[in-house]
Parts: sequence; C-alpha cells; structure tokens
Amino acid sequence: MTAPPRFQRLAFFTRLLDAAPAAERYRLAAEQIAHAERFGYDAAWVAQHHFHEHEGGLPSPFVFLGHVAARTSRIRLGTGIVTLPMELPVRVAEDAIVLDLISGGRLELGVGNGGNPSAFAGFELREAQRADLFVQHYARMRTALAGLPIPGGDTLYPSQPSLTARIWQATFSVSGGARAGAAGDGLMLSRTQPRPPETPNATLAEIQGPIIDAYLAALPPGRAPRVVGSRSVFVAESRAEAMRLADIGLRTQVRRFIERGHRMHGDSLADIIRAFDVHVGTPEDVIASLRADKTLARVTDLAVQVHSIDPPHPWTLRSIELVAREVAPAFGWQPAGNQPQHAEAESVA
Repeated sequence: MTAPPRFQRLAFFTRLLDAAPAAERYRLAAEQIAHAERFGYDAAWVAQHHFHEHEGGLPSPFVFLGHVAARTSRIRLGTGIVTLPMELPVRVAEDAIVLDLISGGRLELGVGNGGNPSAFAGFELREAQRADLFVQHYARMRTALAGLPIPGGDTLYPSQPSLTARIWQATFSVSGGARAGAAGDGLMLSRTQPRPPETPNATLAEIQGPIIDAYLAALPPGRAPRVVGSRSVFVAESRAEAMRLADIGLRTQVRRFIERGHRMHGDSLADIIRAFDVHVGTPEDVIASLRADKTLARVTDLAVQVHSIDPPHPWTLRSIELVAREVAPAFGWQPAGNQPQHAEAESVA
C-alpha cells in the first residue's frame, strides 16, 4: 500500500474574496490569518490582483501584511504573489525589507509574472512584455535585496540580504520551474491550471510533475528544495453542507469562466469539482481526495485556500480549524505553538 504524502509546513492562502466591501474584506482576511496562527499554521499567503474585484481583492500586499504583522506574532507572512512585471523592482525590494524588519523576519517573498492580461494596459504595459519584464525586474530586485549597488551606485537602506534565501517563484511552466530551481528559490504551484488542448483530461499532478522535475534538476548542489502546493480545500462537518456551499460558489465561478470565453465539459457539481481541482467535504472526504493528488507527495508545504468555493466567513474559519485538527495531521503535519482547546470560530449552525 502506498504511503500517504507528507509535508513539512501548512499554510493558509487567501485571495481576499469574501462577499463584502473592500475594507471588510481586509478585516475578515486579517481575522482568518490570525485564526490560522492560533491553530498552528506555519504561514499565510496573500495574492495580489489589480482592478478585478471578482478575481482578487488586494492590490497592495505589503501594506496589508504590515497590518497583519501587527496582529500576529509567529505565523510567516507570504506574498503569493507580487506580479513583478507591473512593479518597480527596487520599490518591491524596499517594501519587502521594511515588512520583514517590522514583522521580525517573517516575510516569504513570492513573485511571478502572473496577472490578468488586461491589467497590463492599466500600467501602460503590453501583456506580450510579461516574460521579459519578469526576468529584468527579478534580476534588479534580487540585486537590490542582496545589498549590491543598483544603477547609480546606491545600495538599499535598510538592508536585509537574508531575504534572498526566502524568495519563491510561481509558474505554470516547465521552463519556469527550471528558472526557479537555478536561482535556488522556492517553487510555488497553483491550486489549478489550464489543461493543454492536446491533453484536456490530464490530471493536475500530470501537469505539475514535470515542473517539479525541472525545478529539482536545476537546483544548485546542496540547496534544499522548497515546494509549496496550493490547493482548493473546503472542509465542513457535514458533507451535505459542504456540497451545498460548493454548489453556490463553484457555479458562480463557472459563469465567470464561461463569460471569459472558456468552455466547461459537463455541468454537474462533480464535473465542476473535477474541472476546478477542488477538495471538498468532511475531513475524511478531503483526506482521501488529497491522498489521491500525487503532486502532494513531492511538496514541502501545503497551502489551503477556500477559493473557488468562497464560503461565508464563519465557514472559512471552521474549515481552517478542521484542516489543522483533522486533515493535516493525517499527512504527518504537527501544529506549531499552543493550540486552543475548543473551537473558537463563530457558529456555523
């Protein structure tokens, strides 16, 4: 019998998509991260998105994480990701350093070339520049973080060269995996990603496995791998309630998916769960579902997010608890810090 996958660290990931105005989204997300810390999560990651409120609610991750740093004491705080082609790389380095210093060295700096293609126009950029801009901006950011002279001869103040060992790169591609490995960075894998036209029924593991292979092959000798696998995970005590909320949230996502010109194959809830790579149900259901995901046998970190279901806030809090108490321990994870003896989330009854 195959041994279940094991991971070293558990993270909570949020795109800040609660059904609320922006200020309330930020309040709820900060509460969710603080809740994750109470239940022993090792890290929290936040996504950056510009302009499109239904895709992500946070254009300024460093500002938000500075607020979260003041509300927490232990949990590591990650950008998942900063869309580097749209940023001034020296400013990214400066903001990252200040956040790392005020948080007590808790920043994990995730970067990528992602972002909605239409968002590039808002920054007076062409989407076709994405890959080249990422390479250029990454090199400049890393130079600045390392304390080396930037154009003009200056070096950053304050400085924090140790941050160069906490950079992560997100990618959908094999070449991106090799690039992250060659730099000695961590590798960030998405909760889902498009299937190639030639293999529309490929599993997520079949797509992400070659990315991990390329990453590991490119790592410098002696550099320990860091691979975070983000997954859509929503856990409830009742399968019926989990599926009821999944049906609401996922069908909303399907409508937006189709509006953007994509096609769905099948319209049952099971079809949608499969297409969106969602792990949903009771703790037992989700444990079984995650065990079937072969990618997770190769990650060092599991990051759980409730998107694309996006349940109401009390259900998100309860899912955070159930993952920490029942799901993650089935994969060898042990919580950090002192854990509450009783559930602290608002009732979802």
